[in-house]
Amino acid sequence: MLKDILQNKKCFKLICGAGNENIEEVEKLVALYAKAGANFFDLSASEEVMEAALRGLKRVVPESELKNYHLCVSIGAKDDPHFNKAVIDKLKCVSCGNCIEICPQKAIILKNNEYLINEKRCIGCGNCKSTCLTTAISFYSKNTSFEEILSPIAKHNISCIELHASSNNEEEIYEKWQKINHNFDGILSICLNRAHFGDIRLIELIKHLLNERKDFSTIIQADGCAMSGLNDEYKTTLQAIAMAEIIQNANLPVFIMICGGTNSKSSEFAKLCNLDIHGVAIGSFARKIVRQYTIREDFFENQETFNQALKVAKNLVDKTLKYLT
Repeated sequence: MLKDILQNKKCFKLICGAGNENIEEVEKLVALYAKAGANFFDLSASEEVMEAALRGLKRVVPESELKNYHLCVSIGAKDDPHFNKAVIDKLKCVSCGNCIEICPQKAIILKNNEYLINEKRCIGCGNCKSTCLTTAISFYSKNTSFEEILSPIAKHNISCIELHASSNNEEEIYEKWQKINHNFDGILSICLNRAHFGDIRLIELIKHLLNERKDFSTIIQADGCAMSGLNDEYKTTLQAIAMAEIIQNANLPVFIMICGGTNSKSSEFAKLCNLDIHGVAIGSFARKIVRQYTIREDFFENQETFNQALKVAKNLVDKTLKYLT
């Protein structure tokens, strides 16, 4: 059970990307990291993505052991950046190419002298916007309603639903949380950061959300700086550590997981700071370090390629779990 993995502090969560609808990449990532020792996978709220993740698991995990691997589906508050999709204004674009170079998901292509966004690949990280010379890039929110995914969640035996709540609209957060809470009896997770709330108000919000939850049936995912973990440095993961410490100091009956800027140093850093966390969720960094392999069309057929990627992924998983125990 997922609860056992969390209680035993053996949880490595691979974040495929709340906005990542690239089913080929998701299947490859899940297969690779499951083989490397990951046991928890965060997915976009799409039935196609859920099915891709299950295909990835079944490639490397015997049928009898599938119960030891867990899928989490992410939905979000209206303004949460994890669900943003980029749009390029053709009238403002000067074809400098900066956005193509910086996009970690390779979601921007040049076709017939026109820059286009592959929506299924875009995860809303904002890197393209930050490098655009003419403010030609903007974002819109693409969010799936809870009602739309209820049936696929039941069909595919999803273990966890996560609410991304990087928003200052407390009423919307609570409304969505209640809807999930009343219609799903598995582990719930809420991903929170300090972008909109001070420390005291943040803990008050969490306590309010926990009112109808049993003890240790909820994950608080301490989000540092979302989608920023491309560098393998201690400072990249600093905000996630600070967020986790606030939650730990509140002595709440929850599982604590860090994310947002997480990398190979995150669990070590947490241990150095005497944080008693139950797991680490890694997205941008975990995807980046194996991308040269996962972009290959023969990823599954070429055993040498898969094994090279596996060595890299396993090193990350092993190092992360080592410092959790």
